[in-house]
Amino acid sequence: MSEAIQKLQEQAGQALTAAPDRERLAAVRREYLGKDGLLTRQMRRLRELPQEERSAFGAAVNAAKRRIEEIFEEREKLLAEKRLEERLASERIDVTLPSTRIQAGHTHPVTQVMEEIREIFIGMGYEVVEGPEVEYDYYNFEALNIPDDHPQREEQHPFNVDENVLLRTQTTPVEIRVMERQRPPICAIASGRVFRAQEADPGNLPNFHQIEGIVIDKHITFSDLKGTMSAFARHMWGDLTRVRFRPYKYPYNEPSARVDVSCFRCGGAGCPVCGGAGWIEILGCGMIHPRVLSMSGIDPDVYSGFGFGLDVERITMLKMEIDDIRLLYENDESFLSQF
Repeated sequence: MSEAIQKLQEQAGQALTAAPDRERLAAVRREYLGKDGLLTRQMRRLRELPQEERSAFGAAVNAAKRRIEEIFEEREKLLAEKRLEERLASERIDVTLPSTRIQAGHTHPVTQVMEEIREIFIGMGYEVVEGPEVEYDYYNFEALNIPDDHPQREEQHPFNVDENVLLRTQTTPVEIRVMERQRPPICAIASGRVFRAQEADPGNLPNFHQIEGIVIDKHITFSDLKGTMSAFARHMWGDLTRVRFRPYKYPYNEPSARVDVSCFRCGGAGCPVCGGAGWIEILGCGMIHPRVLSMSGIDPDVYSGFGFGLDVERITMLKMEIDDIRLLYENDESFLSQF
């Protein structure tokens, strides 16, 4: 009887060792140790044996089971190691091969120009300040000398949240907040998004960026404003750039002006970029209205100041010779990759 058990153990060991994969290995194990396996059947014969032979027979069957389990585990481990080696070999990467070139992105044209403008004014000693995009009517209009019946309220097409809150139409409210919490001398620029309820067309967007600046101290004059704007234009478009001031009316400035620069393409001779005029408008500016100073808690008899503001998208169009402002935000990779 023991010889039969030994023979089954040897057969099982040979079959397990020869199993080429996990599926065949599991099948051999079931064949010998399963619920109806060959060794399991032998164990059922235990009750047929004389009492004195049962102990030795049971011990022989259990020993054979343990040995078969050991062989099974050893073979299973070897097959697992073989599978891992094959997988690693199939996934091996030759690090000496040239890699696939990844197309890197770059800063958006508007961001490029905004950062350049900021760096120019930071170099002049200006502090960069920020403020909320959702603003009170007081800071966006009233504190800027724009009362309820002023026509510029309609010209700026505000997005109203309620009668006292709106999306800011300009970054000037940030400067009012600076004037309220800081005593002169003040030298600051504010930049960020502004919002106006207007249709998008080649020259306008309902959501765009502005940069505005103020300087307030004793004895600030319009000559200081002209010198600052001239310096900015030369930094932006070159040393040969000329600047022209034209009278204009802003309710928060007195006097006010619009600033033109000589065309950076033709030098003032006239070309398609400047529409043949030789000049290109870049920003609005002026001396801060005494009433605006008073409302912010600054004595206009002691202090004076100037302010200026420009649309970043407009400067981007001029600097990069783009004829439709909407192209900046259509996410056309072929267009943006030019800049």
